[in-house]
Amino acid sequence: MKRLSSALFLPLCLVLLLSLLSGCAPTGTAAPPSPAVSPSSAAEPSPEPSSEPSSTPEPVVYPGPDIPLTVWEGTVEHLFFHPVVCYPELAFDGDSAEKGIDDWMITVTEYRRILDSLYEKGYILVNLNDVWEEYTANDGQTRMRRAQLMVPEGKKPLVLSFDDVNYYEYMLTNGFTHKLILGENGELWSYGLDPQGNEVVSQDLDAITILDQFVEEHPDFSLNGVKGCLCLTGYQGILGYRTNTESTDQSPEFEANRQKEIRAVRPIIDKLKETGWYFGSHTYGHINLGKEGRTLESVQRDTRRWLDEVGSLVGETSLLFYPHGARPDGDDVRQSGPMFQYLQSEGFRVFCAVGGSSYSKIKDDICAVICDRMHPDGLTLRWSRERYLPFYDAKEVFDYEVRPDYGYDFE
Repeated sequence: MKRLSSALFLPLCLVLLLSLLSGCAPTGTAAPPSPAVSPSSAAEPSPEPSSEPSSTPEPVVYPGPDIPLTVWEGTVEHLFFHPVVCYPELAFDGDSAEKGIDDWMITVTEYRRILDSLYEKGYILVNLNDVWEEYTANDGQTRMRRAQLMVPEGKKPLVLSFDDVNYYEYMLTNGFTHKLILGENGELWSYGLDPQGNEVVSQDLDAITILDQFVEEHPDFSLNGVKGCLCLTGYQGILGYRTNTESTDQSPEFEANRQKEIRAVRPIIDKLKETGWYFGSHTYGHINLGKEGRTLESVQRDTRRWLDEVGSLVGETSLLFYPHGARPDGDDVRQSGPMFQYLQSEGFRVFCAVGGSSYSKIKDDICAVICDRMHPDGLTLRWSRERYLPFYDAKEVFDYEVRPDYGYDFE
């Protein structure tokens, strides 16, 4: 039986998924489940982390010294995903969450097909931090500029980012994996429950571990082992661990469990960094920075909380990914308003929205660059086939067997 994956767009509680996700307050946390291994399906058992002594193999890093490099001067394409749907029978079961998941996520099968297509078309993964750099101009002011990005001849650079890699509570019953864990040999696995409630530890059901495997099998798909950027909120913890504070529960028991979750997630973060992953902010509460009435004070509170509860764990980052793709201060393309200036003052330099192309603009009034990312998801698979043909053909990617019948624009 084919295993499918779970992916999601913007964080929102289960009840609000249809309204394009909204930040809902977390309610309490439970101790993390133990990473027991059980079958991922009745027909095909999930691979077990080895009980042999730890011996993580050296990764194959591409390119080698004999591969000629050239300066890339064209557009650096940028695609982003949400968590992938691994159990479509839970995601597409006709409940109130179905349409939102169909709109903003792709399945494991679709994700694998997209990776295959990107590889076949000659793309190579690069780090967004290597695309832009800060420098001091002749007037003594710091500015941003395109860095000299060197790629192997015949390859095209591509940035991948992954929003909401937090494993929100609503995802846990809607066909997604529950968290990242480490196997006995120190490799990354996903943990979750199958539709029958059985514990599943796998490397085939989560966007992170699937890409890890893909790069291991195709080292020339990654420049020096780079994978992608994990864009994190914080209001329900990170990476499946409930590291967040909670205003409605400040009991010693809650805090003890939170500290336990923090200790558990640290080695996950270290392993991700070690294996080519890096981090960006998606704001703490998945707040809409372009929402009418949004105040500077609310952005400051949210940012401080992200830095305290998320940045303190994943480290410094200059990358900010706008929730809902909404630009602050009305339009950051034309103005650098007080919200934008504040966020820049906190160390953010690359600000990513969402659009129909991999657009970028270096700001001339402040040290920052603004970008758009493209979004492979249910909506663009159904209705934007032509636009995404440089990357993949939606007609060949679409998971006809499991998707609800909401139509599409191809025969």
